[in-house]
Amino acid sequence: MQIGIMDGTVVRPTLSETLDSIVGYGLYCMQFGLGRVGLPELPEQIGPELCDQIRKEFDERNINMVAISGTFNMIHPDLQQRTDGLRRLRVLASACERVGTSIITLCTGTRDPNSMWRRHPDNDSVEAWHDLVETMHQALQIAEEYEITLALEPEVANVVDSAQKARRLLDEMSSPYLKIVIDGANIFHTGELMYMRDILDEAFALLAEDIVFAHAKDLDHDGEAGHLAAGKGLLDYNHYLSLLNGLEFDVPLILHGLSEAQVPECVDFLCKGIEAIKA
Repeated sequence: MQIGIMDGTVVRPTLSETLDSIVGYGLYCMQFGLGRVGLPELPEQIGPELCDQIRKEFDERNINMVAISGTFNMIHPDLQQRTDGLRRLRVLASACERVGTSIITLCTGTRDPNSMWRRHPDNDSVEAWHDLVETMHQALQIAEEYEITLALEPEVANVVDSAQKARRLLDEMSSPYLKIVIDGANIFHTGELMYMRDILDEAFALLAEDIVFAHAKDLDHDGEAGHLAAGKGLLDYNHYLSLLNGLEFDVPLILHGLSEAQVPECVDFLCKGIEAIKA
């Protein structure tokens, strides 16, 4: 497992300085976001010169851009918001090859109109699922056109709030362009922490063949996504890393939900954990 980092954890005035600092921590893979170069994550447009510059900065340092963030609320109650998200997704998809990645991360969304990371009771409605399927169908047409992968993350606040629903969506879409980002800290509903190992085991049993990379953070309670640095909470990392190690393909492990000051400690924590399961 190659350890990497989420964009926004290490921030410097320029992209080159940011990437130099990331390499200084011994990290050579990253989940990128266009906010680092002054654009929205989903831009109205992105020029070829900027794409080439981003690619050059990554290539010069041998940093792997695991994925680029392309999240928007795929079940926003306002249809126009969903339409705008799809239009901007096309812009991002058209730039992926030039930027140097083949994966865009998605958020399946929520009926909450103000935050795509806040749970809403209507997420469980038939109508919400119908809207997700319709939006995802259009997103996958874009993915097929540009030959990129869309990676969704099961998250308790979103319409796809479990491994079971992620599997259902994968099966309904039946597309080679739709895959999974797994985050072990994001899949525990209220009251489920006591069943942590069983829930993790089920998630990997259902999704293993479709996982393209993983997030590494932690949680101190269930019922919402974890917000702690890896190793600072209750997630059974020995078990989580063992499940990741058992995947057919070696997947990048992206640190998330930490401050820059925590990076060295978290990298060391993951390195020791990976060494332990391979011993």
